[in-house]
Amino acid sequence: MALKILSLVLASNLAIGQALADDDCSDPVASWQPREQLRQLLVEQGWDVKRIQVREGCYLVKGYDANGHRMAAHFRPASFRALKLEVKFNDSASTAEYLDIESPW
Repeated sequence: MALKILSLVLASNLAIGQALADDDCSDPVASWQPREQLRQLLVEQGWDVKRIQVREGCYLVKGYDANGHRMAAHFRPASFRALKLEVKFNDSASTAEYLDIESPW
């Protein structure tokens, strides 16, 4: 049976020497930027943002990218630095636009 949905979780903090503990959102609330600013940045990148909520100190954004793939991402509220990205590709999707490799499936 063909694989219909491929989930991909990427950590954007792949810098060498970065500790996993750095993936936690611990920005002081006073330094948080407004959710609407993050929404606008993502819309400019082609996202259709459905929801932005606070989850464990991070902004959790759910929506769709310009190709219609379902997206969920965690961002630091002060810097909007992405910590985690989950992409659920639709049936005809290619991972090539997200990775430098092509899936053999």
